[in-house]
Amino acid sequence: MGISALAGDEPKQAGHRRPADAPRTDRPIDRQLDLLRDKILLLGGKTEVAVQAAMRALVERNSNLAQAVADEDKVIDQMELEIDRLSIDLLASHRPTEHDLRLVVSVAKITPILERIADHASSIAEAALVLNNEPQFYNYIDLSYMAEVAADMLQAALDAFTAEDAETSREVIERDKKIDDLYRRVFGTLIDQMISDPAAATGAAHLLFVAKHLERIGDYVKDICELNVYLREAVFIKHSVCE
Repeated sequence: MGISALAGDEPKQAGHRRPADAPRTDRPIDRQLDLLRDKILLLGGKTEVAVQAAMRALVERNSNLAQAVADEDKVIDQMELEIDRLSIDLLASHRPTEHDLRLVVSVAKITPILERIADHASSIAEAALVLNNEPQFYNYIDLSYMAEVAADMLQAALDAFTAEDAETSREVIERDKKIDDLYRRVFGTLIDQMISDPAAATGAAHLLFVAKHLERIGDYVKDICELNVYLREAVFIKHSVCE
């Protein structure tokens, strides 16, 4: 049974195939570009579900769900390879326009980012498998909120990719500050816990890694949004956002 059935979530399906203001053509390459969009949105949906399910497995102490998330990582790895092959075939078989090239380049860069996010979700699930066998010593409110913000950011980033919406992408980048604030709070709380209760040190260390995985997911979503801006505006904004 996959994580969608266990978690009660369905992977995000592809939205509209191209931005509303994109010209309608009947080129053979358009069909392959549509397929490329569909595949990366399906990958993004599975990644989004993995993040949510991994955190739910931890909070609800559901080891079956945690194991399902870890197992699903192999499926996501295979999807990454399929998208890579499609991107290469597309460039080799057609004469892409400048925008087509930006789309394929963006997909080629976003795909491994999504795979890394899924890796972090799998690591959270593995931490849950350990912690679920130990007495619970910590409430997961801030960690759950971090995961919620990260999942919402990821969904918004994927929607912005579909719509080639640079403005929304910039807004999503700003949301990462909330994850950073929550990470600092969780870090401080867990360090204090380790000092005051040495018996809880091992469990607290696992939760510190969970918090770091969520913080990194936020960073990766920012990278996706920067590529969305590149796709729309043909400019790189990395290291210059909001300056």
